Amino acid sequence: MPRATVARINLDALRHNYRKAADLAGDATAMAVIKADGYGHGIREVARALQGHAPKFAVACIEEALAIRAAGVTTPVALLQGPHSEQDLATSARESFEPVIHSEHQLHWLQDGKAAPALWIKVNTGMNRLGFSPDQLSGVMSVLSAAGRQQQVTGFVTHFACADDAQSDNTARQTECFVRATQPWPKLARSVANSAAHFLQGQALFDWTRPGIMLYGGSPMIGKLGPDLGLESVMTLEAELTSVRTIKAGESVGYGGAFTASEPMRMGIVAIGYGDGYPRHAGTDTPAWINGRRIRLIGRVSMDMLAVDLSKVPDAQPGDRVELWGPHVSVDEIAQHAGTIGYELLTGVTARVPRVCA
Repeated sequence: MPRATVARINLDALRHNYRKAADLAGDATAMAVIKADGYGHGIREVARALQGHAPKFAVACIEEALAIRAAGVTTPVALLQGPHSEQDLATSARESFEPVIHSEHQLHWLQDGKAAPALWIKVNTGMNRLGFSPDQLSGVMSVLSAAGRQQQVTGFVTHFACADDAQSDNTARQTECFVRATQPWPKLARSVANSAAHFLQGQALFDWTRPGIMLYGGSPMIGKLGPDLGLESVMTLEAELTSVRTIKAGESVGYGGAFTASEPMRMGIVAIGYGDGYPRHAGTDTPAWINGRRIRLIGRVSMDMLAVDLSKVPDAQPGDRVELWGPHVSVDEIAQHAGTIGYELLTGVTARVPRVCA
């Protein structure tokens, strides 16, 4: 019998979060970002669950888009990193993928007269990763027009660097830059908003928003947990309590003796570790949940197991289920204890943990 470590995927919660994003988008339309294997939840299952709800998906690369098609889902898909080869353009034209063009070499591939898909143009407004600078846009559009491609341009996109920080004025500066840069083409669509931008009061959302982490119940905002924003946890990471013992005052637990009991303590071992994607740096006092009560981790996380303090749950026994994150313990809380972000935890759950959708 396989061990009981599992990631339970609540597809109703996923749809709830998408509706939340769509409501916050107002007059804009929300395209669902389902890259990185649906943020670790399973791209095929996520695409099927949102088919008919989200009118467009967004992924990083063409492999992810093809996985959506392999799942039998025909929803249009934006490729946020654009084509990685000239052949990707032909595939995109055939499969209704919409690549985001951000570099000169991609622009060159569009000048050969072959079939090409609908396109987005990325504008670098200060993130300084991908995109054409504002003063390059006229030249880019001239090249596309000369190649007979201008009618295929759907619109412009940019990406915010600091939208997670409601106190930062950087997002306002980027928005102003984007408006000025795209002003000569008022009939083309515009897209700027990541998950965080949905929660910024007064932020312009234009035509298309791109919610990502919020769809999965994770918070995109500094100082906020997903539930604080009305989001529901989609993934519940569970494992089994495999042993229980009482240690004496002065006894240590795990590698390096990182935790030492100050008094007799009832403790347990849970069958999950960093080999499953649980963060190794989540140490003593990181919360978990069992039998209706919060508990805490003690000592270091091992590859295949971790230790918990059962002092407050005297009825806990081997075989009981432990929630590592989910509806009772936000993934954002675990991320805070581990010095990372919920995005990394959700996408980092390894393949040996089965995903079970409901």
